[in-house]
Formats: sequence, C-alpha cells, structure tokens
Amino acid sequence: MSATGYIFDIKKYSINDGPGIRTTIFFKGCPLKCWWCHNPESQRKLPQEFEECTFRWHLEHDYDSKNRIGSEVTSSQVMKEIEKDVPFYEESKGGVTFSGGEPMLQINFLHDLLKKCHKKNINTAIDTTGYTDFKNFKLIYDVTDIFLYDLKLMNEELHIKYTGVSNKLIHENLIKLSKLGDKVILRIPIIPTITDTEQNLNEMIKFITSLKNIREINLLPYHKSAESKYKKMKMENKIAGIKPPNTREMNSIKNIFETTGLTVKIGGY
Repeated sequence: MSATGYIFDIKKYSINDGPGIRTTIFFKGCPLKCWWCHNPESQRKLPQEFEECTFRWHLEHDYDSKNRIGSEVTSSQVMKEIEKDVPFYEESKGGVTFSGGEPMLQINFLHDLLKKCHKKNINTAIDTTGYTDFKNFKLIYDVTDIFLYDLKLMNEELHIKYTGVSNKLIHENLIKLSKLGDKVILRIPIIPTITDTEQNLNEMIKFITSLKNIREINLLPYHKSAESKYKKMKMENKIAGIKPPNTREMNSIKNIFETTGLTVKIGGY
C-alpha cells in the first residue's frame, strides 16, 4: 500500500536541512502565510499553473508539467528518488528531510514515507512550523530522528499579523515535544525589524531556557532569493524593502542566544 500526496520539489545534496548530505522533499500546503516566506509556491496544497513558471522537479516523463507547480505522487515514487542518494547518506551521516510548506498537513502521506525510511535505516528530519494537532507529533515521533522546529515570534498579536495564525498551539506543541526526548533543533528566522527586536529576542531566550532537551539553535538570516518567485507568481512581497542582516548583526544575535548554554549556529548545517 502506498499513500499519495502533493509535493513541489525534491532537492538533492542539501547541506542546510539537517546533518550530513540530505535529500529534501518539499510538500505542498501550509497553514501559515509568513511575510518572509521563501517558498510561496508551497502555500497552496494543490498543484498550480503559472505561465513560464517552471519550478524544478517534476515526475519523470511528465511533459505537461512545464508550467505547473506541484505534482501528486505516491510514497513509492518519492522513495525511489530518496534511495538514489543512500550512498551519500552513508558517507556523510545524512538522510532525508521533509519540508514544505508544512509536511504535517499531509500526515498520512508523511507517516507512510517516514515508516518506509525507518525500515531502510534512513535518517529522517521534519522541518515544521509546529502548527498541527499534537497527536500528529505522537504518531510520527518514533520514526522521526530530528524535528527542525520553527520559532518565529513570541508576541501572539505580532505572530498573527506576520504569519496569519496564533502562536499558542506552536508553543504548546514545542513544550510537549521537547519533553519526549532530545530530537528538537530550533530554527529561528532573523527578519530585520520583525523577529530581531530586543523584546522578541529576550522573550525567546526566556522561553527556550524553560524547555527541556533542545539539541541546538539554528539562526536563519533573511535573504532575497525568493523575490523572483513573487514576481512570477504575481504575489505581493510584503517585505521587499527589508535588507538581509549582515555578518556583524548575525554574530551579535548569535552571542545573545549563546546565553542559553546551547550550541548556536548561523544558518542550517
């Protein structure tokens, strides 16, 4: 039995989505609409058609997908792509990362893929917003090696403004998940004037130090690589005028988070 789901990309030889060399599978669909979203093509679950908008991966021999973002695939089809890279995982202690979008929106598809990877001893990571019912975390916990868990804004009103949803569920899930074991790596996007304010950083430090078993913190500096996507998709880029943080600013923020006593990295792996 092979579950089906919607993805929009498969990125090979990724080194920023978990330890080692990884294959990153990008799921369609996300409950958040972050102003700084680097994958706006992920936000809608179903495939979309855009003229002269070719977004990378598509099913082999699917010649009609030139202008389509997203494909309906089976877990067996995805596993075929994942297994091509097993030698790289073994050499680098890497694996597969399920990203998006929000993988938890397609929990049955995700669970099937995780189980298949687990049976083949392939390391698995979930890049998640945390915005889902906690029962989904419990369902996949034993077949997931790492949770790359996003933490964006501590103030609920600001979180609603910039992402479209409350942060209460996200924070509650993180507290519960961290109690289950040391599988959580926090990922914090550094968006100048939005997430890097003194108040937000101080509240984050207080929250993080109250958690159990956090493995490390990754600080992800905002970049403008998605600007062309917004133009092609005719979507509003709400933070087009914001400049990415420079090295000095990122190191200063890194020093602040190191007061937690945790390992702090700028960028992913």
